[in-house]
Amino acid sequence: AGGGGGGAAAAGATFICGEESFGTGSSHVREKDGLWAVLAWLSIVAHHNADASKPLVSVESIVRAHWREFGRNFFSRYDYEGVESAGANAMMQQLRDGMADDAAAIKKQCEGSGFTLRAADEFSYTDPFDKSVATGQGLRLLFDGDSRVVFRLSGTGSAGATIRMYVEKYEAPPAADAADDALARPAADALA
Repeated sequence: AGGGGGGAAAAGATFICGEESFGTGSSHVREKDGLWAVLAWLSIVAHHNADASKPLVSVESIVRAHWREFGRNFFSRYDYEGVESAGANAMMQQLRDGMADDAAAIKKQCEGSGFTLRAADEFSYTDPFDKSVATGQGLRLLFDGDSRVVFRLSGTGSAGATIRMYVEKYEAPPAADAADDALARPAADALA
């Protein structure tokens, strides 16, 4: 994510990002994620309804068709805002140290909850176009089945530090003859 005009944009490449601002950005609206999401969904709905003589294709039907083909990622983000910076950094360091020093204990604890820990790391990103590297992008617990938990310090809060915890659980698409009710349940139920 973010900025400077390098990478894919500078290379003239077409790209779609998976962040909450729908992979777009701007510097003149403080809370722009919702605006970009609405514009993105209007574009998607318009694409699916190009022929005005056919029945309206709703957002719900587009999403359900996507889930039936690709499965669903249940997602939740928890923000802890206004945290004193030194304390936030100390907590992140303690998590970092625990991941490095006691991975076996973390793995055993996770398996008791039905998840198998595949890896625990600190995420970094190498831009495929200009080869720049962004380090320290979050502490990740990666599980078999493409589920994950990420802890990240964010500088987008108005005061102090913001600690963000992202929880994501992937569920594969249902069998062709099965109902998609399991994929339509609320994220809170799926992540419980």
